[in-house]
Amino acid sequence: MLEHGGRLREAADYWGIPLADWVDLSTGIAPWSYPVAISAAAWQRLPEDGDGLEAVAAAYYGHPAPLPLPGTQAAIQWLPRLLPPCRVAVLTPGYGEYAPAWRAAGHQVREIALDALAAGDADVVMMGRPNNPDGATLPSAATLALAREMNARGGWLVVDEAFGDMAPAEALAPLAGTELPRLVVLRSLGKFFGLAGARVGFLCAAPDLSARLAAMLGPWAVAHPSRMAALQALGDRAWQTHQRERLMAAALRLRALLGRYRLPARAVGGLFCHAPMAQAASLHEHMARRGILLRHFDTPEALRFGLPGDGNQWRRLDAALDTWKPT
Repeated sequence: MLEHGGRLREAADYWGIPLADWVDLSTGIAPWSYPVAISAAAWQRLPEDGDGLEAVAAAYYGHPAPLPLPGTQAAIQWLPRLLPPCRVAVLTPGYGEYAPAWRAAGHQVREIALDALAAGDADVVMMGRPNNPDGATLPSAATLALAREMNARGGWLVVDEAFGDMAPAEALAPLAGTELPRLVVLRSLGKFFGLAGARVGFLCAAPDLSARLAAMLGPWAVAHPSRMAALQALGDRAWQTHQRERLMAAALRLRALLGRYRLPARAVGGLFCHAPMAQAASLHEHMARRGILLRHFDTPEALRFGLPGDGNQWRRLDAALDTWKPT
């Protein structure tokens, strides 16, 4: 059950606790969403070119032509189908959709740990940066060296920067398809902007690859209200600065709280804490019985704690941890 975080209705049914009584800390989605204002016209008309989204996204990501997507999951599903079957190395532990998507498209997939991450004989290397769920991040110099190696021998490096908004100076999006033609970078509005439900992402890549993916997605790939949400959120630099400050403060507070209960947690990208521990399943169940949903990983054993969004959620988390008795 619960292959992804955020499946709150499934958890409510499974544990027999009403949906409204839950605190969902199972995702890395910011607890504060960008305050979108949607006009009536956005619901009445199909999206049209010229609304300014691509220009605002280019300024935010530092890439000349980011391709809007109906969530980065669209690229994760379609990119493997745009390349001929080949050898693919995928970072593990990692987002659970990478390897299945490449395998489903007929590729030979090898899952490798960060300390062993290298091109080797792979034709494609795919990784999160920062990685989901453990927050491991290959240093910039090593990542660029890998990208140049893949580029030199006709391979591809695909980097998912879904959690990259907290450290924009570390982002690789400006180099994707430009200085490094065979570097592909995925970006998302779901996490930092708290707009997962809008389903908006971007592909930063070389023009030919972007054009091929756009053709596969077809017209009106991103809904008009979602485009409006992205346009507003990406252009509001003052809100972005405030969001970074409060997210980092909350992440440090969460790490300190978990530390008081001897949970070895690491604050990841300012959006969640990752806690590797032998009794992850036991603590996950303990919290769920109290209406607090965490994300449990079994390989290796770990929990993900998202950020509480208000005082009541902080108090409930603290009280539930206080009653847990490790065996």
